[in-house]
Formats: sequence, C-alpha cells, structure tokens
Amino acid sequence: MDGKLQTLLDNLQIQTLNEMQQAALAANERDQDLILLSATGSGKTLAFLLPLFLQLKAQVKHTQALIVVPSRELALQIEQVFKKMQTGFKVTCCYGGHKREIEENNLIDSPALIIGTPGRLCDHLRRGSIQTKDIRLLVLDEFDKSLELGFLAEMEFILTSLKHISKKVLTSATEAVDIPGFLALNNAQKLSFLTQETELKNSLDVKKIVSDSENKFDILFRFLCKIGNRSTIVFCNHREAVERVSNQLYEKGIYNEFYHGAMEQRDRDSALNKFRNGTVNILVTTDLAARGLDIPNIRYIIHYQLPQTQDIYTHRNGRTARMEASGTVVLFLSSTEYLPPYVDQDIEEIELPAKVVLPEKTKWVTFFIAAGKKDKVNKIDIVGFLSQKAELKKEDIGLIEVKDFHSFVAVNRLKSSNALRLIKDQRIKNKKVKIEIAK
Repeated sequence: MDGKLQTLLDNLQIQTLNEMQQAALAANERDQDLILLSATGSGKTLAFLLPLFLQLKAQVKHTQALIVVPSRELALQIEQVFKKMQTGFKVTCCYGGHKREIEENNLIDSPALIIGTPGRLCDHLRRGSIQTKDIRLLVLDEFDKSLELGFLAEMEFILTSLKHISKKVLTSATEAVDIPGFLALNNAQKLSFLTQETELKNSLDVKKIVSDSENKFDILFRFLCKIGNRSTIVFCNHREAVERVSNQLYEKGIYNEFYHGAMEQRDRDSALNKFRNGTVNILVTTDLAARGLDIPNIRYIIHYQLPQTQDIYTHRNGRTARMEASGTVVLFLSSTEYLPPYVDQDIEEIELPAKVVLPEKTKWVTFFIAAGKKDKVNKIDIVGFLSQKAELKKEDIGLIEVKDFHSFVAVNRLKSSNALRLIKDQRIKNKKVKIEIAK
C-alpha cells in the first residue's frame, strides 16, 4: 500500500481495508465516474475519502473537492473522519442551522475540501462564497436520500455551477433509485457490494412483540424494562409521535432523549451527545436517524411504528449490527397490525415479564459548556479544567464533544453536583462561561 495511505490508516487506528474499500481505491485509478453501492455500516466514508485524498494537490490553493450529503449530522461525521486522517488539507462544513457568517469566514481562505448539505451549498454558490474553478472531484454521498428528501433542484443547481468536474462519485446503500440525467455520468463504473447485507443480516436478529390492544405503549415500556440499560433506538414515523412517546417514557421513569428535524441545532446536538456518551441509552426518533448517524454499539432497533417502505426498514436496521457487532431488531405490532410482506412472517415473538423493574440510572450526566472552537477551547482544555478546578479524576470524565460555540462533556453522575459547585465561579482560558447540566 502507498506509504501516505498507510499513515492515514495508522492515524485512524485501522489495520486493513475491507474488500469494498480496496475496490474503490483501485477504481480511483480509472478515468471513469463511480457508483458505489454498499450496505449501511460497511465503511463507505473511507472508501471515498482515501481516493479523494490522493487527488488533492498541495500546490492548489483553492477548493478541489466537494462532498454533498443529505443531513448535517452526516456532514459533521465525514468532517470528523477526514480530520482524524491528519492529511494536512483544510476542510470545512456548510449546512443549514449553522451560522452562514461563520461558514463565509471559513471559506475566505479556501479549504481543499468542502462538505455540505444541498440547500446551504446552493446558498454559498449563489453568493459566490465558494471558489469553483479548481473543484475537480464531486462526491454525492447517500445520493438516493438527497433525492428522496426533495433536493433534486438543489443538486441540479450544484452540478450546473461546477464547470470543471473531472470525476463524480455516487454512494448509496440501495440500488432502487434512478440516477437523474443532469448528473451526466462519464462511462460510470458500478461497484456493488450489496451482497454484504447478507453477512450483516447473519448478525442481525429480528423479532416481534404483539400488543393485545391498539395501544403499543405498554409493551414498549415493559420491553425497555426487560432489556435494562442497553443502547436502543425507538423509531416512530412522525415528530408528534416521537415527542409523545418520549414524554410518556419519562412519566413512567425511563430516561431518554428525542430527536427529529424540527429541533434547534443545539438541542439536536445535545440529544445525540447524551445518547453517544451514555447519559441516556434510549433515543426516540424519526427516520432522520435512519441514515448518517455513526453511533457504535447500538444493541436494539425498535420499530415502534412500522416503516412505510422496505428501504426505510433496511436503513433503520442499519443502525445496529454494524461491521462485526451483533444487534436485535424488534417490530412492535398492535392488535390490528400485521408484519410487512418483506419481513419473515415466522420470526420469533418475544414474551414480556408480568412484573417489571425500572432500569437503573446511567453512570453519566452531561455538562453543557458555553464555549467552543471559536473561543479557542478544545478537549484538552476541558479535561484540564475539570481535573484541576472540579477535582475530577480521569475516569470521572467521559466523552467530550466541542462545537463552534459550545461543548458537551460526560461527567460521573455521583461526582457531578460537587463538580458544578467547585467550578461555579471558575474561568476557562481566563473567560467566565456558563456551565450547567445539559437540558
């Protein structure tokens, strides 16, 4: 393997590439566009980032590559992977809900790579914030989802705005989508590894629970008590149902977070952070979380409301049993519902205990810190601050995420009250900032 690539893999703490990633690297050497089809969780991000890196030129001072994604969360995850690669090239994200002024400042000194959502990228292209003359590579990640979400006009505008593209890469976890003519693919090579889904299904256990009434909440409550503190995503079809189910669980004493597209960005960040760092182990969500969220070790996927299509079913299930891990999918049926035709009709039914015990509280709580990257605050600063001022040991500090203007950090629940008392009037980098339990 190329020495530069091996260094990147070392930085990512990855020993070897899988077959799909190796094939994508080999395809990069051909003068063709690429359609890469591979199961959710199989490593597509690295499959297009490594070839992308090989095409970047240090002597070019303007943007050279653009990655278009359907959601801000996916954009941020790809950015995180690229930064961990430590390529030496600048990257920036552009997405709705982020201050446009910050993005415009980041774009003044053109980054080599821009990752963004269709609507916000169109906004910058219209304003002339993005220098397009040196953009040669375009990646449309989860391109079918962008089309499904209604970004057809935005994607067409992006394509017509980029006059010098020499290579396009499209990725998807499904083959059931028509590719629009405006993409004008050049003798595209298709690499399909969707058969890998069979391997993933081998580690995916699918079961059902049937309610004796039309109301399914009682069986949800009893099932969550049965499995205890196992990382679980509960899927509903609508935002109203998400908030209703989440509130009902809280009223019954089960801590959880909800997540959907109508939430403010800070609230979305907070919900995902609490789920990622173990403050809560249950996330109630719409299909917004069915793609792009790379959260390890999710043990259960609950279809509280049945998926409306087979594709949605597949993508929901893709949040668990990722790579080598195993997971369980559970379909909840009311007394008037039946399993969808694409689900094995003979799957095992789970029996629920008559008596239930509430899960114990988790080890962690999450602190919100009103300072972030733009305040020159990083993870090392936060660890040092909490160690010295809050008298916390290393093992009392969990996952830390630093955003532009705020940060989240997991803190041992038993030490959190005293820690907040000790840091009440303390300063981070000579600045007094608000620190509280994340809402």
